[in-house]
Amino acid sequence: MQRRTRFRWAWWLLAYASLGLGIVGVFVPGMPTTVFVLIAAWAAARGSDRLHRWLLEHPRFGPSIRDWQAHGAVSRRAKWMATMTMAACALILLALMLLITAHRWWMTALPIACMAVVATWLWLRPEPPRV
Repeated sequence: MQRRTRFRWAWWLLAYASLGLGIVGVFVPGMPTTVFVLIAAWAAARGSDRLHRWLLEHPRFGPSIRDWQAHGAVSRRAKWMATMTMAACALILLALMLLITAHRWWMTALPIACMAVVATWLWLRPEPPRV
């Protein structure tokens, strides 16, 4: 049964928009998928029981969402995939900086630094318990 939330429509909208961005992230290099799917699950828990249930039961998204909700945990495979993707994006940014001479160094350093912070935070997250 759907509990009444004051801004249920806003949670619903955030959930579906985040899920849409997560799906786009599957196809667009450098755009995260997992973060948007987790946001979608969080918002859906407040605005759409049906979407929340679907996300939890989804064969691809469900295990990651359940691990995050239960333990704040990220699987080792997901950590490696995210780290490798961020490293590839950093290499692309560095290559672009070398090719485009008008490019300012900080325009490359800032996103690479952000990716390094995210990767560090990600690797500090616990791994889900083995079942």
